[in-house]
Amino acid sequence: MKRIVLFLLTNLGVMLVLGLAVNVLGLNRFLTANGLDLTSLLGFALVMGFGGAFISLLISKPMAKWTTKLQVINDSNDTTHIWLVTTVERFAAKAGIKMPEVGIYEGEPNAFATGAFKNSALVAVSTGLLQSMTREEVEAVIGHEVAHVANGDMVTMALIQGVMNTFVVFISRVVGYFVDKVVLRNQNDGPGIGYYVTTIAMDILLGVGAAMVVAWFSRQREFRADAGAAQLMGRKQPMMNALARLGGLEPGEMPKAMQAMGINSRPSSLMALFSSHPPMEQRIERLRQAS
Repeated sequence: MKRIVLFLLTNLGVMLVLGLAVNVLGLNRFLTANGLDLTSLLGFALVMGFGGAFISLLISKPMAKWTTKLQVINDSNDTTHIWLVTTVERFAAKAGIKMPEVGIYEGEPNAFATGAFKNSALVAVSTGLLQSMTREEVEAVIGHEVAHVANGDMVTMALIQGVMNTFVVFISRVVGYFVDKVVLRNQNDGPGIGYYVTTIAMDILLGVGAAMVVAWFSRQREFRADAGAAQLMGRKQPMMNALARLGGLEPGEMPKAMQAMGINSRPSSLMALFSSHPPMEQRIERLRQAS
């Protein structure tokens, strides 16, 4: 429940900031007596689309620490912690990035990487992952997360989300204006009910399509991170073993903002189109066929 409340409060805060920004910039006045000002609308769509995506990216690391009650272990003297930190350090050096923060959190088997910049990232594993897998399998999972960081996946996904958000905001308001003024022939200076109803309907419809596109890109990113883990490990089998093990475990719940960066999820039926992760069987087969 706490995670849901924090998620809602964070999104409310982001919307308030973006609302203030478009008001200060005057970008909320794209509906004029002379028609639709497409330049102002594009500015409004860009701020609303990319603004939310990049604010979420910038606060991703502190939010991850807060919502998972994560313990940063870079300076810990615990032998298991030292092994985890040393593993991340070895992979980070091999991948050509600066040493990320390393953390552990209480939960079912899962792991994630986050952070706005590849040289100030966070790699975290759950206690359930450590208890359920061999050390070699855990190292493969860590390699997967380091590969996400090295590939710049957090920024890439923010950019894709921003593009899709901008498209949804812009097109829905153009269609709303057309329906209101041309189809329903609203002669008033301001927008009528047709504009508002159509805009909301288009936001929902286009939003569903945009979510499917973002999820598709996320799934391709998972295949690439699996391959990156195999490269960091020096062979494919440890990552294949880790994926097979994870496929038989119940994935741990993660904060919504972190779900796309986790190692484990379980898509099924139609919802697979909206899943950030491919099925484990596909990931193993893709890795097996890789040269």
